[in-house]
Amino acid sequence: MGTVNETEKQKLKDEIYLKNRILVEGISFDPGIFKNLDLGGRYLEQVNVMFAADKHAHEKVEFPGCILTPRGRYRTQLRWDQNSLLVLKYEDGQYNLYDRDKLSIEKVKFAERPDYYRLKTSDGVSMRTVAISRGNGAMFVSYSNECALKEKDLDCLFCNINATKAIYGEAQGIKWKTTQQVGETIAAGYKEGYDHMTVSGGFIAERREVEYYMDVAEAIQTHTGLQDFNGTACVGAPKDFSIFAKYKEAGFRTVATNIEIWDEKMFDVICPGKAQLCGGRQNWLNALEEELQIFGKHRVRSTMVAGIEPKESLLEGVEYLIGRGVVVLPNQWNVNVGSPLEGHRTPNQDWHWDVAEKTVTLYLKNGISWDEIRDCNAGTDAVIHDLFRLEKGIGLSQYEYPIREFSRVA
Repeated sequence: MGTVNETEKQKLKDEIYLKNRILVEGISFDPGIFKNLDLGGRYLEQVNVMFAADKHAHEKVEFPGCILTPRGRYRTQLRWDQNSLLVLKYEDGQYNLYDRDKLSIEKVKFAERPDYYRLKTSDGVSMRTVAISRGNGAMFVSYSNECALKEKDLDCLFCNINATKAIYGEAQGIKWKTTQQVGETIAAGYKEGYDHMTVSGGFIAERREVEYYMDVAEAIQTHTGLQDFNGTACVGAPKDFSIFAKYKEAGFRTVATNIEIWDEKMFDVICPGKAQLCGGRQNWLNALEEELQIFGKHRVRSTMVAGIEPKESLLEGVEYLIGRGVVVLPNQWNVNVGSPLEGHRTPNQDWHWDVAEKTVTLYLKNGISWDEIRDCNAGTDAVIHDLFRLEKGIGLSQYEYPIREFSRVA
């Protein structure tokens, strides 16, 4: 990106703010308008491997995976909400974004599909269902599109992983991933130029995920030929902390343990399974401390759900954890279809914007580098990441934001 003047910087910041608004409010549109877009061909389609971001189910209609903000700089998930004031229309061979309040109009572009999405594993499974593209060279594997906490009625209240499986699992052919499927898919993506991957998923019954992660690492090393494959293991807090050294020895460069909620009492209510089956909130904090000892400063990530607890409490947790060396990502709470909190509302865009700006200030204050942010996150297209890049003058990679525009239809 290089150095930009203040006028250009403000324009870019305004575009990031629009992205923030899209993530908070969603976009309203007729679901049939994408019949004019080459989804599954040239353009990236939405694959719901773990969570569904839309407010309404659409298992029979394909949506784009990501849109690019009007100037083509910033990539964001397309979140469908028919009540949004932002409206997307297909007119005269192009897609235009309207604001009902200001009646403004902007041309929208779409993220392109990676080549490996066209491939299948040796046992015939579509690689797009094994690992999705998260932009900026990052691939995301969700080994399971279900969580065992449901069996005990202890799901996190903001989560819709099990509902997503019920809605989209069969329709999109999303199933449990074998370690061979993961190894082959990551190898295909890395040949294309991807160079970071994350493994995540719901809790496995009897917490058997440790063995699976070990086998996944070995499969990736075998198929890519890389001992250091720049992987992040996203795991729940165990009661036996000795497993963290096993993850590192297996080849994972970074680790993520998502505390989600900072307030202790709210943690128990919003994350009952994590509270009751994973040793409670203090055990999650202790786990993060142990991970820092094993993996090192800024090699540990913890995501927080921003918008459920008071801002003061959220930012207290963000500041505390960043100060300890954890790369914290407070993401906008998106009220997903099928989650126990469906029907609730997230705070407005200004609330979330303030959290993002304050988090970036803490990143800068604590000397977190872009490479450290990129290595320990599943993707780097959050509003916080865009603001950080803008402040640091860091450019955008070809994988994050392909700029080729949607072609006009004759």
